Amino acid sequence: MEVKRLGAIDAEHYWNLRLEALQKNPEAFITTYDEAMQRQKPIETAAERLSDDSAFTYGAYDSQQLLGVVTFIPGKHKKFGHKGEIFAMYVSPAARGKGVGRALIQACIDQAKSSSIEQIQLSVVSTNKPAKLLYEAMGFEAYGLEKKAIKLGKEHYLDEDMMVLFLDEIS
Repeated sequence: MEVKRLGAIDAEHYWNLRLEALQKNPEAFITTYDEAMQRQKPIETAAERLSDDSAFTYGAYDSQQLLGVVTFIPGKHKKFGHKGEIFAMYVSPAARGKGVGRALIQACIDQAKSSSIEQIQLSVVSTNKPAKLLYEAMGFEAYGLEKKAIKLGKEHYLDEDMMVLFLDEIS
């Protein structure tokens, strides 16, 4: 397995995995599959986003197969420049439990350590126990709960745990 920062050349693989993520784990993402399918030129848009220097999207490849992705965004404003945030973490079901998620999160941690980032924040659906266990094993701790953070359907809500990793507290 190779973890690398994705670029425009990876846009088609990224887009296909993104669609898989939206279908298999719709509760974990803000965008719905239907919304994604309505986008004009989605691969070109993905290529532009992957080329953006203000965000770091990492992918885990096994040969030519993209197994998982994660995006790390450093704080853009002066008062938040010491923070970074993890978004859109997804590992294909066949690759789960094999260290892919850990390797992707480690890539974000390494990126943060190479800059002035002091803490990494993320949110995770409260019922996603495997993801929460991974984040806790890597040093993240819960600091809050957002009730009814995600609305699925007319009356079904999901809570999200807010988690943080203080980089000066890990080796």
